Amino acid sequence: MPRQPNILWYCTDQQRWDTIRALGQPHIETPTLDWLCANGVAFDRAYSQSQICTPARASFLTGRYPASHHVYRNGNAYFPAHERLVTRLFADAGYDCGLVGKLHLTAAKYYEERPDDGYRSFLWSHHPHPDFTRGHDYETWLRCEKNVDPVELYAPHNQFCGPGVAAEYHQTTWVSEMAIRFINEKRDTPWLLSLNPFDPHAPFDAPPEYLAKLDPAKLPMPLFRDSDIEHQKLFLGIDQQTKVAVDPRLRRKSGPVVEREHDLVASAPPNQYDALEVKANYYAMIMLIDDQLKRIVDALRDTGQLDNTIIVFMSDHGELLGDHGLILKGCRFFEGLVHIPLIFSWPERYARGVRSEALVEGVDVAPTLLEAAGLPVPESMQGRSLGSLLEGRADAHRHKPYVVTEFHDSIGGPKHTDHTHGSMVFDGHYKSVVYHGHRIGELYDLQHDPGEFDNLWDDNGARDLKLERLKAHLDALAGTISAGPPRAVDY
Repeated sequence: MPRQPNILWYCTDQQRWDTIRALGQPHIETPTLDWLCANGVAFDRAYSQSQICTPARASFLTGRYPASHHVYRNGNAYFPAHERLVTRLFADAGYDCGLVGKLHLTAAKYYEERPDDGYRSFLWSHHPHPDFTRGHDYETWLRCEKNVDPVELYAPHNQFCGPGVAAEYHQTTWVSEMAIRFINEKRDTPWLLSLNPFDPHAPFDAPPEYLAKLDPAKLPMPLFRDSDIEHQKLFLGIDQQTKVAVDPRLRRKSGPVVEREHDLVASAPPNQYDALEVKANYYAMIMLIDDQLKRIVDALRDTGQLDNTIIVFMSDHGELLGDHGLILKGCRFFEGLVHIPLIFSWPERYARGVRSEALVEGVDVAPTLLEAAGLPVPESMQGRSLGSLLEGRADAHRHKPYVVTEFHDSIGGPKHTDHTHGSMVFDGHYKSVVYHGHRIGELYDLQHDPGEFDNLWDDNGARDLKLERLKAHLDALAGTISAGPPRAVDY
């Protein structure tokens, strides 16, 4: 049997798919991610199971759809005890497992109740701002190793968009520091390390030295047409963090720093913001992530572990970033929000320099990693391993006939009382979106309308297409429901 690989699982928070230079984004420098694409397989059409952190993370950590694991919301009181995380399976098989950064499978405002996650090393930091923390590990690093007071450090930076703390003190930098220490530990077993920085999640507060590398005026405007303002009014009853669309072409000055809770700064956009300043901050945060990822790759190379380490780079979901006049996230299914980056690299086994057009999902990651390690994939996992595709034994551009994304009262909180339920099915050509309990819906032909401007839902000429896609939509949703306990042999 070949030796089992180490696994470096790097998951950013709220990163869109179109943020990597090697995959077509010319306005951002990402040399490390470009290197990863050149030395692995990059998926052009990977999709999240939810636009919201907790259900998305529950899906890729269990290999199961929300309709089966029932972890639909941010702010859950607990994680279901019967759901098995893939990291626990690896720990049971002898892997040394560690986590740095977010987990976010339950409510994480002050601290997070851990499920049976399998992590021996657990360095937790849900978000970097110290307003709600109770001594989390990033804060401890700032106090004890960087000799700075976290409250004083972050006090001038509590704004929706503007320069943040210097890279030296940034949470993304802390993630790399802790990762390198874990990689350098002496051990006789393979390891799995989950790295989960908070960036590029809002607020948009990149280090000033990274902001200096970008000129907002030279960045492209978000996807927008004049008709978006009126069209988005139809969706005021749909739960989302942006209730009213604004014209992103109007340059506005950012407001002053206001004493507000971090949760509000990160999840409630102001009435006025500069879309290009937001985009510059967002891109700058990703550039910091790229530089810090390089440090980790260098540590793997320096310790002789790179060739036998699977590197997975992905995000839990995307960000609207001004498209159609909207920002942040919620029950919307535009590409910027549901379409995520996903790259696999394993020099000893996987193909290199492949850019796949296959439809893949977050639930496919867990079975892929188990198969790579020679471990059994539980029957309860609904994702499909990408192993044969990654190893070049199957067509690199075919995997699934469709992908599914769901939102079920997922944001929560006192300001979100709509309790919206919505679902999306995308087959690579047509995208159908159903807002359950509402008359409105969406139907897009992405081959001819990649910007998702022309909603065919109420188009009389597309009535037969709509009926056809609704049947396919129902079939796809039914396919996400678990079969439950196995049937008795002689029932």
